[in-house]
Amino acid sequence: MRLGVGLPVSGPWATPQNMRRVAIRAEELGYASLWSFQRLLHPVDEDWGPMYQGVVDPVTALAYVAGMTSRIRLGLAVVNLPFYSPIVLSKALTTVDIMSNGRLDVGLGLGWAPQEFEAVGVSAARRGARGEEFVACLKEIWTEPEVEFHGEFYDVPLCRVEPKPVQRPHPPLLMGGMADVALRRIGRIADGWISSSRADLTTIGSSIDVVRSAAVEAGRDPEALRFVVRGVVQLTDHVHEQRTPLQGTADQIRDDLGHLADQGVTEVFLDLNWDPQTVSADVDPATALGNAERVLTAFAPGPG
Repeated sequence: MRLGVGLPVSGPWATPQNMRRVAIRAEELGYASLWSFQRLLHPVDEDWGPMYQGVVDPVTALAYVAGMTSRIRLGLAVVNLPFYSPIVLSKALTTVDIMSNGRLDVGLGLGWAPQEFEAVGVSAARRGARGEEFVACLKEIWTEPEVEFHGEFYDVPLCRVEPKPVQRPHPPLLMGGMADVALRRIGRIADGWISSSRADLTTIGSSIDVVRSAAVEAGRDPEALRFVVRGVVQLTDHVHEQRTPLQGTADQIRDDLGHLADQGVTEVFLDLNWDPQTVSADVDPATALGNAERVLTAFAPGPG
């Protein structure tokens, strides 16, 4: 199982200096990947938690660190496809894939916040059908020398769309979602699944089984699929018997990682953007970086 790291993209610690340091340090320590996520806004009359108070653009953040790294992969977990047209998102993602020399992993979600749908002027209805069509259009843009796509939600006139991504046939397309229908969709059309921060990591294997089963039914190879977990990690010095997976001592967290591998997870990225010690408004960015250094060092896979 591969280990990745959440890039500093949320709260006060999401500074250019911290992004640079975490990206370079993660690559030095042998981590497989860096991941960002999307949040467009935060409502005034609700509290979604400190991780959503202020989030930088995920695609731009990956483009920033692409130029200062050379091996580590760059992942989106996730961008919400209803907020884009396929032609616009494909251009941005292709650019990052080129800038990183083919290191981009694309995670797509369907969105969940009514306020964000209202802000972008898109209906939240029929998100599943929209998602399937979006993926089909994206693949055509990336793989066909001449593109023409006409669907219920998206249209692209006959044209050429250049340049193409470095990765062929296209960057890996992973999708989020927790409902059974979403998991089955992933098995049919995507290259893998990215779990949400709210996923129950003690039973995640059952969700993986749903994705794999749907892939088999669609005539696809389930062994080729990736299963990526956002690891909401909190490293402590004291053993706690009652705890959430990936929150505890280094030894406890290592045991948790082993259990995830046993359930079929292929990659976990340790995401401190969900740790109040890192993203709360009163945490100094330098202090947050020190916490990140402690976690990165504790679980470093090693060069190569």
